[in-house]
Amino acid sequence: MARTIAVANQKGGVGKTTTVINLGVALARMKKKVLLVDMDPQGSLAAGLGLEPESLDLTIYNALLTPEMPISRVIRPYQAYIDLIPANIDLSSAEIELIAEIRRELILRHILEPLGAWYDFILIDCPPSLGLLTANSLCASQEVLIPLQCEYFAMRGIRLLLSTIDKIRARLNPELRILGILPTMYSTGTIHAREVVEEMRAVFGDQVFDIVIQKSIRFPEATVANQAMLDYAVKHQGAQAYQALAQRVVGSEPAAPPSA
Repeated sequence: MARTIAVANQKGGVGKTTTVINLGVALARMKKKVLLVDMDPQGSLAAGLGLEPESLDLTIYNALLTPEMPISRVIRPYQAYIDLIPANIDLSSAEIELIAEIRRELILRHILEPLGAWYDFILIDCPPSLGLLTANSLCASQEVLIPLQCEYFAMRGIRLLLSTIDKIRARLNPELRILGILPTMYSTGTIHAREVVEEMRAVFGDQVFDIVIQKSIRFPEATVANQAMLDYAVKHQGAQAYQALAQRVVGSEPAAPPSA
């Protein structure tokens, strides 16, 4: 049965899509079958893998709005061991169109359930908001991975996300747990970044990974090349950090969620 992990943070620009792409490729290199699901109307995940989101006829939007449609119609192969369910701007209207649906927060879960036997991991790239699309992603997942930019404003915003996770766990998905908080965009040699990571660990303890994703121009270069960092510059410290993260994720067995 697949482990479904939502990569979530309501703040934009913290490395969610970068983490989904690189963690997915790192897992695939360990011969784990991976499905990447884009729940962001910006379509950054599809774009980062070399697709043109606006040219796509079938996306996760169609699956959400047409439950009788086979989910296989929106799955696209990317590379060995990796498939993709893309998104584009059409998804931005889904929150309004689904508002009248019964148990609308569980639609994505029902869509992904038949795929549990096909994959080892399902990674969901959440939008930078705490609306219905993120709620669906959290309800469809067993675990949440939180990329957290190494700056104080990002630290302040995480409490709202954690509160949302607690509410989802209490009301809709009691199995949901936090896989970990991943420090991202770490500026090497700056006192500020070091202090923020220290504060993360003081506040959240062992929920913070000891793996840190350092800020580097190579990440946007890889994006422009439509490649994961592991394909673009495998020996780069960023690629090695995501390889270490994949090993940590594979080695961590899902535990019982804490009581709400």
